[in-house]
Amino acid sequence: MEATAAAPAPAAETDPKHHHGCLAVRTSLPRCALGAGSGGSSLPGSSDEASCGSPRWIGRGLSCVCIKRKGTYERICMNLTPVQEERLQRLKHRMKVYFDPSRRDHQEALKALWHATYPDQELQGLISEQWKDMGWQGRDPSTDFRGAGFISLENLLFFAKTFSASFQRLLKKQCGNRATWEYPFAVAGVNITFMIMQMLDLQSTKPRTFVRAIFIQMLSEDEWAFDLLYCVAFVVMDKQWLDKNASYMDFNEVLKSTRAQLERELMLDDVIHIDDMPSYSLLC
Repeated sequence: MEATAAAPAPAAETDPKHHHGCLAVRTSLPRCALGAGSGGSSLPGSSDEASCGSPRWIGRGLSCVCIKRKGTYERICMNLTPVQEERLQRLKHRMKVYFDPSRRDHQEALKALWHATYPDQELQGLISEQWKDMGWQGRDPSTDFRGAGFISLENLLFFAKTFSASFQRLLKKQCGNRATWEYPFAVAGVNITFMIMQMLDLQSTKPRTFVRAIFIQMLSEDEWAFDLLYCVAFVVMDKQWLDKNASYMDFNEVLKSTRAQLERELMLDDVIHIDDMPSYSLLC
């Protein structure tokens, strides 16, 4: 099963002299000084570059971007604080770690996932038919981590320990009218990790989306923002699955619509933390 990223919409031409078409982004992000309700598009005496309109600043390496929020124009600075930089680098490092079945800590993490998922069942081995019950494709779950690496295992383990009721409900497909051919739970989880990594675009050297900038601000508030977003994404995906009466072959389309919903919620004015997202309420 492969996660397919939604293609970005073409960027429209931008004109620093016009404010139409600006994206709405909340004001909690770090920003340069700009008078509220200012009708001007440039800052006298400012050396920072700004761009207004749709995100055409993408890829230009601009330090700030002019955006519209509830009728006023503000500038969001893309320069990172020390805390943001430290946590972003730590998260990037996590994303680069491949799952290595020969590493003791990776083996222990896999065992921990089993015990968190099936606390009353003894694991027969790291290679066992038992893993198929969790939704891995074969007897050896290590072969399914190739797309997203060790962080996808960490995400599953975080979900199992932090929101055990929701984790078990999705694992056991307890809610709604389920399809004859359901999505495999664990493999779906790996795909969700990969989808979030693509959506946030954190490995790029320059910021290319507002969603990335918003998430980095969230990361400065909560070091576990990525793992929490993963949990939200999983329950959103399952809800989309049920709403669409989806079956196995519809998984990539469901994943696309899940990504679109996450992006919409992250861009809401009053979403400052992951737990402010409307879909966070789906977790229990």
